[in-house]
Amino acid sequence: MKRFRKQLSLLVITVLSLALIVGCAGTGITTKSSGSESSKEKSKDGKYKIATVVKLSNSAWFERMDAGVKRFAKETGVDAYQIGPQKADAALQVQMIEDLIAQNVDAIVVVPFSPEALEPVLKKARDKGIVVISHEASNLENVDYDIEAFNNAAYGEHLMNKLGELTKGEGEYATFVGNLTTKSHNEWIDAAVKLQGDKYPKMKLVADRNESNDDQKTAYETTRELLKKYPNLKGIQGSGMPDAAGAALAVEEMGLTGKVKVVGTSLVSVAGKYLKSGSLDMISFWDPADAGYAANQLAYKILEGKKNELKDGLDLGAAGYDQLKLDGKVFYGKAWIDVTKENMDQYDF
Repeated sequence: MKRFRKQLSLLVITVLSLALIVGCAGTGITTKSSGSESSKEKSKDGKYKIATVVKLSNSAWFERMDAGVKRFAKETGVDAYQIGPQKADAALQVQMIEDLIAQNVDAIVVVPFSPEALEPVLKKARDKGIVVISHEASNLENVDYDIEAFNNAAYGEHLMNKLGELTKGEGEYATFVGNLTTKSHNEWIDAAVKLQGDKYPKMKLVADRNESNDDQKTAYETTRELLKKYPNLKGIQGSGMPDAAGAALAVEEMGLTGKVKVVGTSLVSVAGKYLKSGSLDMISFWDPADAGYAANQLAYKILEGKKNELKDGLDLGAAGYDQLKLDGKVFYGKAWIDVTKENMDQYDF
């Protein structure tokens, strides 16, 4: 009897052991395979977290960018979202990125207010294994890649060519930037001023890089002061999204519509009424929604291990970002759009 019980016990143990082995094999319970499966499920189920940090949360420009981020999230299932401070302040952006590092997000897309101010915190993010993509900051070092809508020098020259055409290549002019630390704005103005010296020698820059702080009221008030100080002013080139609209309002109020030509970067939703009245001659822009979508797609490709695709000709599925050129760590698209009174009705943002 004792011998029978002992054999029975051995049989039960053997059966249970076999069941355990089969069960583990069926569920893939080993450290290596579990990690591999988890990684695959993470991408399929949209478990990646990608946070886009913009300059301002209460801006028409970045509200439009948020639409692109949401489109990306909907199409991919990724947990992608956008945040930004309520005022343009590099310190607030730094704190937001610190918080995202603590939350252990997978990737950060950033449109910096001051690229230099973000270098230390972005290095910290990358040291933690977080993918970092920037936009409007081709000089940032602590990023995986920067993505630009176009070559910044070419865009600045394009705006100056329009201003030169409108002023017949003569007269005094002024330039605006959203902020003196905004890399892209400075690159536009650098190229514009150089082109003016070479191609339009009868034009004269009298007020360079007036700072609007990305605020339409500031652009408006500064333009009024400029028009009083320089009664022969013939042209204004804006850079920040509200610059051209603020300048146009001042031109309109002072009865100078048609006499002072205004061009710059803006959106129809912000500047349309001035295009219609004639106080603003042309705005150019790239669709912020497409930029937000493309930047998130770029981060996603890195997370998915598709680095072999990151080269000339990269297609990120957005207009103007379908034949990208790579220069170092910067991808350049061909995404600018010109809008005047004649074609403004084609755009609802």
